[in-house]
Amino acid sequence: MNKPVRQPRRQLHGVILLDKPLGLSSNDALQKVRRLMRAEKAGHTGTLDPLATGLLPLCFGAATKFSQVSLDADKRYTATLKLGQTTSTGDTEGEILQTRPVTAEQVNEAAIAQACRAFTGPISQIPPMHSALKHQGRALYEYAREGIEIERPARDVTIHAIDIVRWQGDELVLDVRCSKGTYIRTLAQDIGEHLGCGAHLSGLRRTGSGGVSLQGAVTLEALQAMSEPERDAHLQPADVLLNDWPDVLLSESEAARFLTGLRRRTHLADAAQVRVYGPLPGQGKGEGRVLLGSAHIKAGELIPTRLLSPAEVQGLLEVQAALVATTVQTQPETADAAALRQPDPVL
Repeated sequence: MNKPVRQPRRQLHGVILLDKPLGLSSNDALQKVRRLMRAEKAGHTGTLDPLATGLLPLCFGAATKFSQVSLDADKRYTATLKLGQTTSTGDTEGEILQTRPVTAEQVNEAAIAQACRAFTGPISQIPPMHSALKHQGRALYEYAREGIEIERPARDVTIHAIDIVRWQGDELVLDVRCSKGTYIRTLAQDIGEHLGCGAHLSGLRRTGSGGVSLQGAVTLEALQAMSEPERDAHLQPADVLLNDWPDVLLSESEAARFLTGLRRRTHLADAAQVRVYGPLPGQGKGEGRVLLGSAHIKAGELIPTRLLSPAEVQGLLEVQAALVATTVQTQPETADAAALRQPDPVL
């Protein structure tokens, strides 16, 4: 039997916003897309449970340097709660532990709104045993399958907002905006207990991560049906994960110095994190730009945080040339970002 011919891998720089299907782990999704794209270097931006669907940014080449940004970013989910039933895992995989009636006296619009308010803001959560959190090198779910309960310290997270999308009978759908590290299963259980009927998570879809959303995302099935040029057209710029950061544009000479790791003098105000760009080779400062890396500004200095190599910058230039008509705008520009978009008088 003839072995299938292995396709050669290639240097690829950018981000695919994948709409992950149900039942697939984040790493499995990454490897499938990596093979389709024939990418040499790839990484995902944090685990999305196999039972969840939705936004999973996949990074290639230079973009992998910024994968931590998405991992640390706030998240947004559409969570579906099954009221009246608690399970051993907090979701549909576990066995039903208790069934309670969902009565109009307990569960009504006012009670649901009050329960959502009760869990909005800074809260503490105890991670579920059925999670990938590690204890002595093993995932907690491995202990749970053996019937072993591990003591877990509470973790502080922030729920920025919970909005009611739909409520009908024993099904409640919520739009949740939260900090990284939030366990939506735990939130679903807590809301159910607050209502007095119990609940478990019956569906979860991630709709946002930092400055990106499902807008522009593509499904694995769609990618598989495309030709390679069509797949490449879905490759977003490497800085798409940073698009809610303010940006700084350097002159050609200052860009070269910045890429060596040197701090640069600036009149800009302090900023915790900024995107840094240089002009396209052979063009003026206002005639296009290319990402150089990230930095922070403190006491009049632009201080590099993550720098791209010359080869990575060249790779980004090639991607930009191929996708010149592809631009992603997921959020309106803030006043601070608008100020930093002005040419910077770097000394």
